[in-house]
Amino acid sequence: MERFFFALGALTAFLGVALGAFGAHALKTRLSEEMLNIFEVGVRYQMYHALALLAVAWACVKWPGTLTTASGWLFVAGVVIFSGSLYILSLTGIRWLGAITPLGGLAFLAGWICLALAALRH
Repeated sequence: MERFFFALGALTAFLGVALGAFGAHALKTRLSEEMLNIFEVGVRYQMYHALALLAVAWACVKWPGTLTTASGWLFVAGVVIFSGSLYILSLTGIRWLGAITPLGGLAFLAGWICLALAALRH
């Protein structure tokens, strides 16, 4: 699992850098300031949790178990739901997507709790 989460973290970070550059250059003149800010929040949280996936990869070696694995999957779900909904919202203007964004935030929070519990239980 550690190699999988490490590779996924690296790929998520790669996409975060690419999307950040896309937002800063290609979208700067196409989106309103509000929508560009929303896009940038998605990129920021994607990058934070790409690094979190690298930490999960390390934790899988140090504290293997279901809590560690769950934290990795929760971070992945958080990136897809939280950042993904913000990307789609900012690019399309579909406002109802903002209603599912908090579910991604909850996945992030649950991932951090699982990672903390994995550390405390070992």
